Amino acid sequence: MPLLHTCRNQHGSELAGEYRYGDAGQATVACLFFVFWITDIFFEYSTFLNQYIPSGIRIPVGIILLIFASYLAVTGLYTVFGKKRAEPVVIREGAFRIIRHPIYLSEIMLYLGLLILSISLAALVIWIIGIVFLHYISRHEEKLLIARFGEEYKKYMRDVPMWIPLLRRK
Repeated sequence: MPLLHTCRNQHGSELAGEYRYGDAGQATVACLFFVFWITDIFFEYSTFLNQYIPSGIRIPVGIILLIFASYLAVTGLYTVFGKKRAEPVVIREGAFRIIRHPIYLSEIMLYLGLLILSISLAALVIWIIGIVFLHYISRHEEKLLIARFGEEYKKYMRDVPMWIPLLRRK
């Protein structure tokens, strides 16, 4: 998800740009993840670690991650698409103040929350592939943002971490 937005329109031309196959790749990863995860829940071919981690720990931790993922997704999407902007800008508000890719991180956290609820090693492999893919498309989109905004976006990259929020502001 690009970090830039000017105003809503039907074609999304106000966005800085996305990786050409980003949406298709994300949909593919999501489908694979859910197929492996759901199949593993019913057939239990790679969920043997569940016997070592009690559900009293897995369920609360998984639910907390799912809630956090939902919060990041909603606030990130609202920040990008919820306001009209006259000119394209580097967004530094909301979740974008503390992390450059909160919407992609919400996707990673969603899968992690589901993984913790039912530890599926097969789905874990797809989750790792998903992380690699999201990192790749994030880097691609950052190149587009640098091309469009130059030093302003480079400063944003220096000020705000890509994936892991800083606990302390400078």
